[in-house]
Amino acid sequence: MYDKRMWNDKRYHSLDYYLKDTYGTKLFKLALDAGMTCPNRDGRIGTSGCIFCSQGGSGDFSSSRYLSIPEQINEAKALIDTKVKRALKIGDDSYNVSDDADISSQTLNSARYIAYFQAYTNTYAPISYLRKVYYEAIECPDVEIISIATRPDCLDDEVLELLAEINKIKPVWIELGLQTIHEATAKTIKRGYKLNVYDEAVSKLNALGIDVIVHVILGLPGEAREDMIQTIDYIAKQNIQGVKLQLLHVLKNTALVNYMPSMHILSMDEYTDLVVECIEHLPQEIVIHRLTGDGPKGTLLAPLWSKDKLSVMNQINHKMKLNDSWQGKKVN
Repeated sequence: MYDKRMWNDKRYHSLDYYLKDTYGTKLFKLALDAGMTCPNRDGRIGTSGCIFCSQGGSGDFSSSRYLSIPEQINEAKALIDTKVKRALKIGDDSYNVSDDADISSQTLNSARYIAYFQAYTNTYAPISYLRKVYYEAIECPDVEIISIATRPDCLDDEVLELLAEINKIKPVWIELGLQTIHEATAKTIKRGYKLNVYDEAVSKLNALGIDVIVHVILGLPGEAREDMIQTIDYIAKQNIQGVKLQLLHVLKNTALVNYMPSMHILSMDEYTDLVVECIEHLPQEIVIHRLTGDGPKGTLLAPLWSKDKLSVMNQINHKMKLNDSWQGKKVN
């Protein structure tokens, strides 16, 4: 029988719920930059990257790559501690504590973490270097999970063997930047690989028992609502464990700026409607890791409404509550 309390009143299988249900507490994410690059930047595939990608390689909120991984972990912990304590003290929304009424200073003193290798392509380096940085992360006693953002075309057999080895010590999540299933769009955004490469990566990771989280961007140039839903329907049929839905941000100094005059920029109402529909097309066991995203405010050109993330989340949750078909869904 349907019970909205199953998802902490979210009406979807949120990452926050999954972590608390699995680990008994919230896990904080430590955004790390291991100093890697991308085959779409170093000349193997291309030199300019995907058209939406910032100079930070989607790691604009990561720690400095000039610090070691242990130093980045300590710095990120201190930043989280400061932000959460400030938000709890003054009700500030600079850190999202809407799900964290149970967090206290005492909780922070025994906090546990996800080491998130975020910037650029985090399996694109010599295997000896990958082994070094991954082990530096998992050897931190209060790191529970290692989450690695990468491309499907950067998972050769040697890398997969290393990931399987680490997955036996602590859980490994592989975050694959799919963005879209449509080849025409993939060519426009200069993704640099075909859909079958993504399919093969998912299959290999499944065989190793490694969790797969798929990144999808909503609002890509030339894509209609039906195209985006087709991408969601495609991944919904695969053995994946998580999804990140990302609003397309137009950032300064990216090739995407050139598309702005002819590109439809989603309104907040359009985007929140779309997110609700996407969630309804996904199996309920898939964990929703993200429903929108943060664009660096200093470089964000559009959509400017996305700066108010709390309002976006509130509108998504409100629309879910009003949606009769969602309210009728069963948990089991």
